[in-house]
Amino acid sequence: MKKLHRSEHSYHQRFADKAKQILHGALPEFLRHGYTRTSMDKVARSAGVSKQTLYSYYSDKDGLFTALVQQIATDKFQLVWSQSPQGEPQQVLKQLAQRILTEIEDEEYLNFVRLIVAESGNRPDLSQLFLSNLCKPATEILTQYFQTHPTLNFSDPEATARIFIGSLIYLMLTQEVLHGKAIMPMESDRYIDNLIELILKSSQ
Repeated sequence: MKKLHRSEHSYHQRFADKAKQILHGALPEFLRHGYTRTSMDKVARSAGVSKQTLYSYYSDKDGLFTALVQQIATDKFQLVWSQSPQGEPQQVLKQLAQRILTEIEDEEYLNFVRLIVAESGNRPDLSQLFLSNLCKPATEILTQYFQTHPTLNFSDPEATARIFIGSLIYLMLTQEVLHGKAIMPMESDRYIDNLIELILKSSQ
């Protein structure tokens, strides 16, 4: 029985590793060519797998891209929110904001966000999937922290959590995605400090 369990575990691990290999190869193809001009042939070559193997994991390009959106959103969520926020609000929010901005300023990630935005008109389900695996659970965790911390007294913890996270997304959009650094530059530390000050004042 133990050998059977080990064999099943080994199979599932190999399956997961191969799926990650395919997604890793697919990402640069989608970023380079966009969704429409990316072909399964290109993905197979980039991932170093046969077309037969590729189709055994993902039946079409739509399913592949959907899996990629979910994987990247989940990975980013885990990098930032792997531990629930604990401690004093000033320190927690400062560290959280710095982690969020550090992770979302990655150029490859920014290009992927641009791609999702570009495709959202035709595929709103993809942007919704991205939000469901990243922004929604992040908002829920921060809302819980605001609700339970004894020194905080927000009239609407969920709205406050959305304002905090949304403000950081706004900074990312204006500075990075829309290339606004030269037009309306803003130091991230200055932005974070003032955002936290406004948030904490609203709890008094």
